[in-house]
Amino acid sequence: MTTDDTEIVSAVHQALAGKVGNERFELWFGSNTQFALNEGTLAIIAPSRFLRDWLASNFRREIEHACIAVMGHCPPLEFLADETPVETIASTRSSSRIETSRKVEVSKTDATGILPVLLDAGNSRQGSSTGETPVAPSQTPVAPSQTPVAPSQTHVAPGRPTRRHADGKFGPVPRFETFVTGPSNQMARTSAEMILHEPGLFSPLLIHGPTSVGKTHLLQAILAEARRRRLGGSAVYLTSEQFTTHFLDALRGGGLPSFRQKYREVKLLLIDDLQFFRGKRSTLVELLYTVDALVRRRCQLVFAADRPLSELTDLGGDLVARLAAGNECPLRRPEYPTRLGIVGQMARQFGMSVPDEVQAFIAARLTNHARELSGALCRLRATSESLRRPINLAMAEEALAEMIRHSHRVVRLPDIQKAVCDVFGIDESSMQANRRGKRISHPRMLAMWLARKHTRAALSEIGDFFGRRSHSTVVSAQKRVDSWLADRVEVELADRTFSIDEAIERVEQTLLAG
Repeated sequence: MTTDDTEIVSAVHQALAGKVGNERFELWFGSNTQFALNEGTLAIIAPSRFLRDWLASNFRREIEHACIAVMGHCPPLEFLADETPVETIASTRSSSRIETSRKVEVSKTDATGILPVLLDAGNSRQGSSTGETPVAPSQTPVAPSQTPVAPSQTHVAPGRPTRRHADGKFGPVPRFETFVTGPSNQMARTSAEMILHEPGLFSPLLIHGPTSVGKTHLLQAILAEARRRRLGGSAVYLTSEQFTTHFLDALRGGGLPSFRQKYREVKLLLIDDLQFFRGKRSTLVELLYTVDALVRRRCQLVFAADRPLSELTDLGGDLVARLAAGNECPLRRPEYPTRLGIVGQMARQFGMSVPDEVQAFIAARLTNHARELSGALCRLRATSESLRRPINLAMAEEALAEMIRHSHRVVRLPDIQKAVCDVFGIDESSMQANRRGKRISHPRMLAMWLARKHTRAALSEIGDFFGRRSHSTVVSAQKRVDSWLADRVEVELADRTFSIDEAIERVEQTLLAG
């Protein structure tokens, strides 16, 4: 390019940055993409065909407007990839040689088409006009066949930033302000805020709990707050399935060094669904070395799982030991005040006017998880609009009757026996045997206590089911477990020692899960 052409390109750069914002300009047009004006044609040279196609589909109009602002007209635009030999460009446009500085990766979609969120914590988030934030470039090559997620057409209320969630849905960005806190999740919420004040304070942080209790919300809230505070370094959130897919792709395609550079040089790494790594030996080895690299640099790791660390032993002793060196926080099923707060929060998010007595009715009758509460509000809204009636308690009782009936699972004695045996790893036949050792007798007493709590079975029926024992044995077992609860003792169940509260909670979660 001539000196005049170089000045024009520089002015186009400035005009384009003014139109798309400095952060987005640096993200997509920084040192990765080159502009060249030769013989009246403006060439935009991207480091890969994937990025070339992305820029052509998403920024062509902005580039045209920038050219008009600088030159008074828009010259022909040509989007090129650096796979095109430089000599070809030179022979058709000029003898100038155009060089590109480095390769760019756009994270590959997983099987569901969900892109992991990669952000530079030093820059503030600036999404597109549709509310979707593209994935940031990193340092590794990308397969030419990869295709970006299409821009969203979802319309949202002003002032409520949105993004594609880990489950593929769009909605308001999860934040701490929308995370309803109660006794069931207070420890996890506090731990999440502490690592933002001092990253690496306790790393890794493991947050665990059953489905729909807020694990993903909390991880994505950490991500959003890290961006807001502009913590030094980058942050990555992805699921364990995405980590596995990217690792195997890198392994097969020779991109392992770039994969490791991407995940071992972040400041904050958040991985959801940790239990998915079970049985994936080579991926577990890679994850172990990634954890070691980040911990040595005092970076922060956050994991979420559907079970506690003590039930993740098949991840391997080395990884479990690393996780045990950090902090483990449970997220339990929300209690009534927390459920009531969640219902109110969701009603505001949906733009619904729900009377207080209806919110209390929903929170009292639907006790499993947050998605169930969301489903109840959606059903009420649909009923209200279809019948053209305002939402009130009478409508809620009628519209939600079937949903409430199905949410309360009927628990039978075999269900309790199976749940106890699954949680504590003992054979079901031993529960009905005459063995009196603590390894069997303590779980059997707990099963009898749970049978009294969750079923309407008579004492004699419970005793007969658990090995033809008398009703006085069931009464004795109930009193024994009550005394454990009153004294908050630790009891020996199977081959391990548990607090009685923890033991009961685990069995009841298994019962609820079916």
